[in-house]
Amino acid sequence: QVQLVESGGGLVQAGGSLRLSCAASGSISSFNSMDWYRQASGKQRELVARITKSGFRTHYADSVKGRFTISRDNAKNTLYLQMNSLKPEDTAVYYCHAGKTMNWVPYEYWGQGTQVTVSS
Repeated sequence: QVQLVESGGGLVQAGGSLRLSCAASGSISSFNSMDWYRQASGKQRELVARITKSGFRTHYADSVKGRFTISRDNAKNTLYLQMNSLKPEDTAVYYCHAGKTMNWVPYEYWGQGTQVTVSS
């Protein structure tokens, strides 16, 4: 059972930057893709960014394109989210997510979340 632990959240002023990390307790090389989601107070959880197993392909929500960068280091079993030019509307709890299929059975893993607060 792989556990995901996020870190790097905090309070930052608008225009500032934060780098989130998601450390896995085991190998992440078997995950088909890894993602960052966020959930603002009173809103549904939404996909922020996704990266494929190889790390060569990424996908971003329109709201963060050009400001956020997702990356993964399979050797360190860690997923990252570099967030620049932060806006108050980026305030949310950010979750790390990963999925894989073993013997045709899908497995999903979630971290506990890390709070990001952007002040205006």
